[in-house]
Amino acid sequence: MALAEKYLPRYTVEDYKRWEGDWELIEGIPYAMAPSPYGVHQKALGKLNTQFGAQLQKCSKSISLYPELDWIIDENTVVRPDLMVVCKEVEEHLKEPPEVAIEVVSKNTAQKDEELKFQLYEREKVRFYILAYPDIKKVRVFELKSGRYDKVFDSDDGIFSFTICKDCTLELNIKEIFS
Repeated sequence: MALAEKYLPRYTVEDYKRWEGDWELIEGIPYAMAPSPYGVHQKALGKLNTQFGAQLQKCSKSISLYPELDWIIDENTVVRPDLMVVCKEVEEHLKEPPEVAIEVVSKNTAQKDEELKFQLYEREKVRFYILAYPDIKKVRVFELKSGRYDKVFDSDDGIFSFTICKDCTLELNIKEIFS
């Protein structure tokens, strides 16, 4: 461990609640959110939201879609996935793992999304982790199997179908996300 790492200050959710700006807190270490996402990022996020939102209308009313909602994992960790599918209504903040966590990856967020959050979401048992890459028009889907993520989809084309919460099936149409 590097000397500076040994002396990094650690923060809690209570500290996090008082901060201005957009932050995530992972194991007591604050991470500034990237500046406002580019249009291509927001467009992909909007299309994912629309695509899943329309499909969830056919599922149980207890299944909800939440863009950029804080997920308080414990007293030292708060993250804000770009989009989450949760099998219950959430009043304030999510306090248990979502069924699906989606991150729209940019050059500024790639390391955090592909490594740090990948490991965190796997550890916290998020059933499906979806990474959408608007720059290359590609989607990767990981499913938790035996406590580890298994890549179950990696393509710039096609439709990926998966079942969540009480047999609710969702379809991810890649071309629609990036059109």
